[in-house]
Amino acid sequence: MTRLYKLAGKNWSDVRATDYNGRSNTIPRSPNNDLACPYFMPVEKLLNGSWPHPTRLPLGGGWRGHCTAPQHENETPPQDVLEAFCNLGYATGCTWAPQERKWDAVRFAVSARRSDTKDDSSHLIRIGYVCERNHLPVERGDLEVNAQQLHWVKSHLDPRLQKMAECFLKSRLEKNN
Repeated sequence: MTRLYKLAGKNWSDVRATDYNGRSNTIPRSPNNDLACPYFMPVEKLLNGSWPHPTRLPLGGGWRGHCTAPQHENETPPQDVLEAFCNLGYATGCTWAPQERKWDAVRFAVSARRSDTKDDSSHLIRIGYVCERNHLPVERGDLEVNAQQLHWVKSHLDPRLQKMAECFLKSRLEKNN
């Protein structure tokens, strides 16, 4: 099924409604990339990763951190696991992830910047998130942060997802400065 979408003043066609990211003939799609593991708790930037383009990672850069999966709480994965699974991949490929879980992966995107007033004094950044299970969305929502004060106006109740959103925002702000 093909639908016509209007985005940024342009019409986009030839995108299947069932295809989450649309089709691409230039970027190979893999079920094991472009997402962060939902059990990963990022702590600090990972500057010596082996990714060719770290700013393209799901959280906007590589991160060190620890696992929050049952029986692995607070364990720090080795760097090869951080690079292959925690920062970049579905939990289905990680041996530390439990079989029964709510999500396999989390995606983030800046979905909007808006101002509540005409003088732009309360500029908000909206970050959209999608939690996936078996490559299908099971939860989605928006988080909001006041760009002037870097105060979260609308946060997530799950501390892992909230921390990932904070890291994603930090990476985006560093990239834009």
